[in-house]
Amino acid sequence: MSDQKYKCLIVDDEQPARALLASYVEKVPHLELVGTCKNSMEAMSKMNETDVDVLLLDIQMPDLTGVDLLKSLSKKPVTIFTTAYQEYALVGYELDVVDYLLKPFPLDRFLSAINKAIDLIRLRQAGTVYTPASITEEYMVIKADHKLHKVKIGSILYIEGLREYVTYHLEGKRKIIALESLKSIESLLQKQGFIRVHKSFIVNKHHVQHLEGNRVKVGEEMIPVGASYRELAHKLML
Repeated sequence: MSDQKYKCLIVDDEQPARALLASYVEKVPHLELVGTCKNSMEAMSKMNETDVDVLLLDIQMPDLTGVDLLKSLSKKPVTIFTTAYQEYALVGYELDVVDYLLKPFPLDRFLSAINKAIDLIRLRQAGTVYTPASITEEYMVIKADHKLHKVKIGSILYIEGLREYVTYHLEGKRKIIALESLKSIESLLQKQGFIRVHKSFIVNKHHVQHLEGNRVKVGEEMIPVGASYRELAHKLML
């Protein structure tokens, strides 16, 4: 396990929220808190002074929202939205946000998001070479972490895309992050009962519990359904 520390910046207009997040960050050995900002303008100034690896970003703030701040950045840190407003979840996925924490959230949920962010940073630093996954009738072979992972196709709940990477979410809360494209995976798994429901998500129809508005429940997670994928999403229930 690497001892490298990743620079973390907190941006939230509410002081109690900044204090809570700072206390959470202090509990993570691999994070170094480089600052707390009460608005987007302070955050922009701070990011001009120092590199930031992980950005903990509130959305509803005076003057410039977290969404607008993120859109304005040419070099985007790995970002986790922290907000009291659930309706921004879809916006987060459109901006390739690594996770979306709905206030109030406990420490274990925060740690889950941070681990996801660190996994992605390490994968980028490793300079992983793209190797497409391959499948047999029952298994999929995925190259990740300099290993070949043999995964039972039926154990894959859903696949999440984030820029040039994907995360395979498996039964038992396991996950594998690999350098692949959702488009190639979609072609590979379309005959196995996997359906794309969003530009960032492919789900295994055999693990779908119900479809509710613009979200579908897969395992314990609610996955967003994109407007252009709603007709396809209804095939999940067949």
